[in-house]
Amino acid sequence: MAEEEQATEELKNTVTIEEAGPCKKKVVIEIPEEAIKNAIDKQYNDLRKEALVPGFRKGRAPRRLLEKRFGKETTEQIKLALLADASDSAIKDNELQALNKPNIDYEKIELPEEGPLKFDFEVEVRPEFELPKLDEIPVEKTKLEVTEEQIDREIEQFQKRSGIWTPRQDGAIEPDDQIIADVLLKAEDVEEEEKLDNIEIFVRPKGFVGAIPVENLDEILVGAKAGDSRQTSVDVPKTYFREEYRGKKVEINIEIQDIKWLKPAELNEDFIKRLGVEDENELREKTRDGLHSRLEQQSRTEMTEQIYKFLLDNTTFDLPVNIVAEQATALLQRQYSNLMMRGLPREKIDEQMEQLRASSEQQAEEQLKTFFLMDKVAEKLDIDVTEEEINGHIAQLAIQQGQRPERMREQMQRDGSLAQFRLEVRQSKCIAKLLESAKITEKKPKPEKKTGKNAKKSAKKTTDTKKKLPQKRKSAAKKETKE
Repeated sequence: MAEEEQATEELKNTVTIEEAGPCKKKVVIEIPEEAIKNAIDKQYNDLRKEALVPGFRKGRAPRRLLEKRFGKETTEQIKLALLADASDSAIKDNELQALNKPNIDYEKIELPEEGPLKFDFEVEVRPEFELPKLDEIPVEKTKLEVTEEQIDREIEQFQKRSGIWTPRQDGAIEPDDQIIADVLLKAEDVEEEEKLDNIEIFVRPKGFVGAIPVENLDEILVGAKAGDSRQTSVDVPKTYFREEYRGKKVEINIEIQDIKWLKPAELNEDFIKRLGVEDENELREKTRDGLHSRLEQQSRTEMTEQIYKFLLDNTTFDLPVNIVAEQATALLQRQYSNLMMRGLPREKIDEQMEQLRASSEQQAEEQLKTFFLMDKVAEKLDIDVTEEEINGHIAQLAIQQGQRPERMREQMQRDGSLAQFRLEVRQSKCIAKLLESAKITEKKPKPEKKTGKNAKKSAKKTTDTKKKLPQKRKSAAKKETKE
């Protein structure tokens, strides 16, 4: 019995782990000669039971004939099995938290006729770091205040969302306009230009021309007229979601065809009825309630970002660029789940996702670090998510989007977002736990600066609205203004 245990011990692979850079390990493995011979014997014994060799009954063919007939194929199968088993065991036995599969060049490794098989590979692993103290994290909470000016601006947004894009006759492009243009995109190292006809471009500081993100797009276009052309070049981030543009310089030529401006809907009785309220007073009250809920969510988001910043500022570890690029898709899925959980409309989600896809390498790295940090926080605080909790969150989301919960869950399973959704729920629980012990101080909201025409317009609108309010509501508004 002792001899058998000693023989088993001798057949164990020799494994050496070496540092190979940030989040990377080099694994050196030596498979003993006897283990190779045992694997070869087993493979041929199994083959003999099934192989059909002319002149011999099944299971009776001599090994030399099997080696001659199936030798090359069998040797390759044995090699691949040995390499796969050895690499998997090395990662598992040494508790390496691999981020992807081992990088093994199987074709360059040969099965030796005698002696041990020695090979090595590199594998990317989760970063190793220590968390800071998680108690009494300093957090500032903004005091919730809804002003008449905020309500005015929100109603103006309602009007714009119901507005009509109207041709700008004989005028120059202004900020927030929409243009119709023919575009040529020329990416470096690509011979053919990409031609886009009659595409919509929105004149914004961070806009898109086709699929290309363009910083300060408004500065490039403002002042141009129909028939004019504008040129620019963009260095697309290395983490961009479109592989054909990733990390490349793209020359952009924009031929402006038409210019449109958004004419807001009139604040009349018909418009108010379409919003599901009886009059402007009820519209303002409903808007106030909506703004208050949004500010609560915004306050929660601000506190969450402060938690993230504290963890990032007090933890140091590096990530290689290729990990950032490879994990970008997973991060986008997590962010998509987060936006869904916040109940944002589809158009808002799509807009924010486009901005995230165009995010810089630094932002992508920061997001990835945050993921690893929160994963370790969940482990330290022993936080997990039950199926009941997942189903509850899915039910809430389904209600917001007017879907059946079971159908939404099936859809999330099909598109692969359920696992990411689970991570997002767990992360929310971690934040809630950290906020329970955080050192929270309340602060006043930043004063909103208003100047010129907009300030006068807003003040006049607020005054006119207050004149329409019943006496009780008017007194409350007066008291609020005084405070």
